[in-house]
Amino acid sequence: MFDRLAAIEASIAGLGDEDLLDLADIFADAGESPLRQMARDEMHRRQITL
Repeated sequence: MFDRLAAIEASIAGLGDEDLLDLADIFADAGESPLRQMARDEMHRRQITL
């Protein structure tokens, strides 16, 4: 299970900026979720916003 979580985190980190913004946009209105939080964390790390 932890391997899968690490793979998901690595996949999100490996996205280009536009793809990361697309992912964040998809989850923007879905309420809180782990994927939304991961996308927001990565956006914060890169200093990009929707």
